[in-house]
Amino acid sequence: MRLTAEERGMLRGARGDTVRRALELQLEVGKFYGARRFVPVTNVHMMGDIEVMGDGGLDHLRRLAQEKARCEIPITTNARCFDFAHAQRLGQDAVEAAKERELIGCLRRMNVMTTDTCINYQTLYQPRLGERLAWGDTGTVIWANSVCGARTNFESGPAAMAAAMTGRVPEYGYHLDRHRRGTFVVEVAAALDDYAEWGALAKRVGESHQSYYAVPVFTGIKRAPTADQLKHLGASLASYGSMAMFHMVGVTPEAPTLAAALGGSRPKEKMRITRADIDRVFAGYRNLDGSCNFVVFSGPQQSLLEMKLLSELFDGRRIHAGTTVFVTTANGVLAAARALGYAQTLEAAGVTILEGVCVYILQNLTRMRAANGWTNMISNSAKIVNTITAHKFNTILRRTRDCVDIACTGVFR
Repeated sequence: MRLTAEERGMLRGARGDTVRRALELQLEVGKFYGARRFVPVTNVHMMGDIEVMGDGGLDHLRRLAQEKARCEIPITTNARCFDFAHAQRLGQDAVEAAKERELIGCLRRMNVMTTDTCINYQTLYQPRLGERLAWGDTGTVIWANSVCGARTNFESGPAAMAAAMTGRVPEYGYHLDRHRRGTFVVEVAAALDDYAEWGALAKRVGESHQSYYAVPVFTGIKRAPTADQLKHLGASLASYGSMAMFHMVGVTPEAPTLAAALGGSRPKEKMRITRADIDRVFAGYRNLDGSCNFVVFSGPQQSLLEMKLLSELFDGRRIHAGTTVFVTTANGVLAAARALGYAQTLEAAGVTILEGVCVYILQNLTRMRAANGWTNMISNSAKIVNTITAHKFNTILRRTRDCVDIACTGVFR
């Protein structure tokens, strides 16, 4: 890699030993991916919680904090694995909770903003076209690349932390023009309204194109999607296809036309998604034992608009006896939802609102599942329907209104 004089100085220790080690890590990443240089970044978003990082990650952060390591670039954190207000009731491990608190303390001493949200692009920071980032969570990365036209790869926790210390990342992957061009075309011949339908579309596309460098170009969209619809589309594409970018002609900034989205290349494939294809996604889920006592609105966290919609759907109703409903959101969204009365309406219906977490990384979730007899998990999020299977759930995707009806009636549909 070609290094600047400043970068050579970092490797000699001009900015301290922690920065030197951070750049050495990034240099190895860059060499692995064939990067020719580093490029500056202006914003970092990292995944970092005790469930993901483990004791080894906590030890690493302890050492950095003791060395007085400091992040110089604005850096925020993704969803964590504890809502401390509910940890005891959920049967989560007190020892692990103490580790999570210590981990948060280490991050804060290093100038990390522990914001605990996977929707930072809706609540904290909206990057601009061409801005270079070092973001970690897959749902945030695909949003930044696609909807904003910013540039970032999937950055691991240590790599994101390193970027915040050095102010740069290796230039490879989605920092390069050649990887940002659309590779195949998806004609959408169906009207999509519910968030689950956008997730179902992404499941169809992602499962058949599982490649980091596959970039779908969506055409045929008759009405500009909302931010939350794009959120569910992107999160599901990243989950089912490991994708980091998509284009939508006439919607996303690098796709004013189909030709522009393809960057002058011919698409490798064209596929067409109809209403029948979307319906087959929903029909493909099975409730093997008939239970429907666990309903989740999470993964990604809920925006204020989603909280409003849920409050309207649950208003005047009560969840069925023996049913658990989790809604997760960011702290700023929850504060606004309380001020507007949405949170109170949900809680009056028996919903548990978890702040700053995502259900699929909740500490002790597998034991929680067994203790509560949750065999099925029902959600309107195609992403979490995919990811949470790691905890041995049978998962079922349903539209938002159907999820609410199931939660309140105890009747599966």
